[in-house]
Amino acid sequence: MNLFNKVKRSAWLAAVLAMATTTSACAANNGLMEQLSSAQVIELNHVWDANSPLLSFNPPYTMGMVDSHKDTAGMIPELSFAADMMYFSGQHGAPNIDAIGHIGHNGQAFGGISTEEIEGARGLKSLGIEEYPTERLLNRAVLLDVARYKGVDHLAPGYEITVQDLEETAKAQKVTIEAGMSVLIRTGFGQFFNDDAQKYMGLRPGPGAQAATWLAQKDIFLTGADQLSYEVVPESGTIFPAHRILLADNGIYIVENMNLEALSAALASAKNFEFMLVMNPPRVRGATGMAVNSFAILPK
Repeated sequence: MNLFNKVKRSAWLAAVLAMATTTSACAANNGLMEQLSSAQVIELNHVWDANSPLLSFNPPYTMGMVDSHKDTAGMIPELSFAADMMYFSGQHGAPNIDAIGHIGHNGQAFGGISTEEIEGARGLKSLGIEEYPTERLLNRAVLLDVARYKGVDHLAPGYEITVQDLEETAKAQKVTIEAGMSVLIRTGFGQFFNDDAQKYMGLRPGPGAQAATWLAQKDIFLTGADQLSYEVVPESGTIFPAHRILLADNGIYIVENMNLEALSAALASAKNFEFMLVMNPPRVRGATGMAVNSFAILPK
C-alpha cells in the first residue's frame, strides 16, 4: 500500500472513531452514516450449537424448546409463539470474551483484589463482564496474521507463537501496535471449528507466556485469537500463563473462538491489517465471561 492510501485509511479509521463518539452534531452524524454505508462489514463469529467444540471442563451447551408454536396455538387469538431455554458456560461461545475477574493469580484478581472478595453465589461482585467499558464498543485494532506471514494454511498443533513471531509479523504487515489498541492473532485453526472439532479441541497453537508479556508491555486493551483457549496448548499441557498475565496481572480482555478467515483474506487483499473492531458483550451482571457478537469494519 502506498503512503497516500495508508494515510487515507488511517484517517478513515480515526474519522469513524471520532464521529462515533460525537453524536450531538448533525454534520458528524451525516458523515458517520456516509462512512459506514460505504464500509465493508466482516463477521468474526461462528454459528454455535450443541455440536460445537468446547473445553471439556466447562458445562455443555444445551438449548431446548420450552414453548412451541404447536403448544401455544390458540392461547392468544390468531397468534402462536415459541420460546427456548439455553444452558451454557458464559466463558464459551463463538466467539467469547473473558471478564477481567475470570482469572486469579495466587488468590488475587486484577488490581490486587482478593478473589474471595469479588465472588458470590450469583456471580462476580466486581470485575464481571458488565464492567466492559462502553467507550470500547468500537476499537482500533490490528490483525497479526501469523499463519499467513509464515506461509502456512494454519500453524501446527501445539506451536507456541513467540515474541519474534509477533514482531516479524507486525513488521511484514507494516503495522505498529500502540497503547490502547486491540490485537487479534490468526493461527488458522478457526477453519476447524466446524469441519474438524476433534482437531480444534486437541493440541493447538497460540501465544506463550513471553508473547503474552510482550502484548501486555504494549499496554493493549484486548487481544483475541481463532482457537479454543487463546493460548498455546502443547503436548505437555498448559497452566494457562497467558490468561494469568493478561487478565489477572494486567487487566487485558481475552477473546477466544474467533472466526478470522474472511478478515484475513480481506486485509491481505487491501495490504493493510488495521481495522475497526466492534465488540459488544451483553450486560449480564457478575458473569465471568460471555458469548459475544463481534465484527470488523473496513473501508471499501
